[in-house]
Amino acid sequence: MPVSFKQLRYFTALAEAGSFAAAAEEMHVTQPALSLQIKALEQDLGARLVDRLPRGVRLTNAGQDVLDRAQRILGEVTDLEHAVRHRDGLAGRLQLGVIPTVAPYLLPRVLTRLRALDLTLDIRVREAQTAVLLQALTGGRLDAVVIALPVSDPGLSVIPLFEDAFFLCGSQAALSDVADGSLAAPDLDTDRLLLLDEGHCLADQALDVCGLRDRVRMDLGASSLATLSGLVAQGFGMTFLPEIAADAERRAQPNLALRRFSAPEPSRTIALVTRSGATESQWVTDLAKLLKEAGETLLSVADERAEMDISLTSP
Repeated sequence: MPVSFKQLRYFTALAEAGSFAAAAEEMHVTQPALSLQIKALEQDLGARLVDRLPRGVRLTNAGQDVLDRAQRILGEVTDLEHAVRHRDGLAGRLQLGVIPTVAPYLLPRVLTRLRALDLTLDIRVREAQTAVLLQALTGGRLDAVVIALPVSDPGLSVIPLFEDAFFLCGSQAALSDVADGSLAAPDLDTDRLLLLDEGHCLADQALDVCGLRDRVRMDLGASSLATLSGLVAQGFGMTFLPEIAADAERRAQPNLALRRFSAPEPSRTIALVTRSGATESQWVTDLAKLLKEAGETLLSVADERAEMDISLTSP
């Protein structure tokens, strides 16, 4: 019996989820149904693809080879579907992935603009960390992702959207003696620095661009920027806040103060990433334009609010 696309989709979901239960939930099927498809795939290929462990699965050497090929095949099939579906621009269904430190701030503006273009557009959004989104993109389960660079996979294409600077963020009292643009990132007191928990790329990027990678830091393992902003607004240390998040978090936390770093400002590059085969499609161009415009609007608003905050707190 020939290998089916369904088998490949189920197998890639299993490989990425790490367990039959999680993969079945991801694919919206029962665990026995998914297990049967995996067994059938192994029989069709004549090789064991996964080792069944007490708490999950582990890919065999053959399984890793099949995964690499399956992801390429499914990605090509998805691109083929999109070549027809989006031949005249954004239409039909769009499956977009966005990292958590961008999604709450950028998506409301982008989705409104997408709806204005076409009310029939079926938009599916997945918010997850970078590694999860890139796996889903490579495997054909997402059409595009919005993440922070760098991206090293040669099978993916990158469209830079905007530069997102880092503010120093703390309570009004904590930053009362800090002049805007006067602080160099390497001079920060890392004992008072709070960052997102492991797996969020923002924490790693901030440490890298600020030259703090090898220095001790305080880390409460917060899961969101909103949580961090609430903590530092109440005087529990300081943190880095991306510029696109500044306006929303400042309005949510009136006691929050923002300060720009001295030049060169630490920042991250936000980009739209697709599979290489989709680069020339009109829908990619249209989506990148909308994301870029929405991001630049957020940056402009954040800059104005930061200046207002500084003028109100200056002696």
